[in-house]
Amino acid sequence: MTTALIYLVVMLLVAAVVFLLAAVVFGRGEELAPLPPGSSPTRLPAEDITGEDLTEVRFQLVLRGYKMSEVDWVMRRLGVELDELRTRVAELEQRERERESSPEGAQ
Repeated sequence: MTTALIYLVVMLLVAAVVFLLAAVVFGRGEELAPLPPGSSPTRLPAEDITGEDLTEVRFQLVLRGYKMSEVDWVMRRLGVELDELRTRVAELEQRERERESSPEGAQ
C-alpha cells in the first residue's frame, strides 16, 4: 500500500514539474504580448468615422463583459460626430432654402 502511495506522489510531482516547465517554455499560448494595464485596444480615427471603422472596433473584455470606460468613450465620440454631421446638414439645407427663395435663385 505504501509503495503505491509513494508511486502516486512521485507521479504527481513529476507531472507538476513537467507542467510548470512546459508553462514556462511555451507561455500561455498567446500570439501577442498582453496589453499593459490601463491601455486599450479600442481605436477610432480622429474624425470622419465610417461604418467600417465601427465594425473594426474591439473592446477589452473584463470580468462582466466589455470595459465600460471604452464603450462610453466610443459612444461619446460617435455622439459628437453625429451632432457635427447633423449641424452641417442643417446648415447646408438652410443655405439651399435661402438660395432657392432668393430672387437670384428663382431665375
